[in-house]
Amino acid sequence: MKKITLHVSGMHCPSCPMLIEGELTDLQNITEAKASLKLNQVEITGEFGDKTEEEIADSLSEVVTKHGYKLSVEKQNHSAAWGEFWKAVPIALAFIGFFVLLQKLGIVNLITSSDVTYGSAFLIGLVASVSSCMAVVGGLVLSVSANFAKEGDKVRPQILFHVGRLVSFFVLGGVIGALGSAFQLSVTGTMILGILVGLILVILGVNLLDVFPWVKKLQPALPSFIGNHVQGLKLLNHTLTPMLLGLATFFLPCGFTQAMQIQALSSENFMTGALIMFSFALGTLPVLAILSFSSLGVHSKVKSSIFFKTAGLVVIFFGLLNLMNSLVAAGIISPVFSL
Repeated sequence: MKKITLHVSGMHCPSCPMLIEGELTDLQNITEAKASLKLNQVEITGEFGDKTEEEIADSLSEVVTKHGYKLSVEKQNHSAAWGEFWKAVPIALAFIGFFVLLQKLGIVNLITSSDVTYGSAFLIGLVASVSSCMAVVGGLVLSVSANFAKEGDKVRPQILFHVGRLVSFFVLGGVIGALGSAFQLSVTGTMILGILVGLILVILGVNLLDVFPWVKKLQPALPSFIGNHVQGLKLLNHTLTPMLLGLATFFLPCGFTQAMQIQALSSENFMTGALIMFSFALGTLPVLAILSFSSLGVHSKVKSSIFFKTAGLVVIFFGLLNLMNSLVAAGIISPVFSL
């Protein structure tokens, strides 16, 4: 057995260490992997024969490169790739302009003084579905599906997973909304929660831009042991395991999910909170369904620097809208958009 520490490039959120650890520990010769977002490192214990550290880094990089990560013996200098913004900015502006048009037509309310933005929750879910947060979820559903596929059951587990995920997000979102009602948040309290949601989304967006590495340290995350317990569920081989795993994804350390959970809390209403979380989960469904019901490497195909810079700009846009929405609800400023 040998223990080595490798540098990791490409991590940008609390789900990244979990994703890297899950991919590496699935290898037969790896007994333990402990990744750190703060240090951009992963400590690996396993049997590597007579391979050098450089050879080990190269072979293990092939396992995680599909998610946009690279392992190396030496620390890699960060490259912001500013030139890619020339392509990312126009695409992001077109995307934002399209949904502002939908808002003007009354199809999607991006920001108002009273209505909860189910449409924007759905759109944030779409963006989140191709992030490392949902790559973890995709990895879980593929793992549990592989276990059941050995017994000839390929479709049912995946259906149970997605149904369980949608139902649990609806129910648990409602519970969070009801908790907000029980606390009877003041206008100031609601405004603070709204601002918190906006700040989390802005931080997520900046992390996706991959230009300021230090910002990822500002992103809040649930304790890592919660995510580790969720990962452990994929090893169970019970009929209801897929549905239980879908429910458990509500507690994964995903910044997008946490932002929507805070939004649900601030709604102070069971049904409103339920619909916010359901809309978000529904937004993540298309990509996750394609990933689970096919052999397509969705996350590896969309994983490009330009794509994530575009997504980052869009997420920052939603974050700023949420900040303004909170100020509008508090009567501090007038609505930016009006129908």
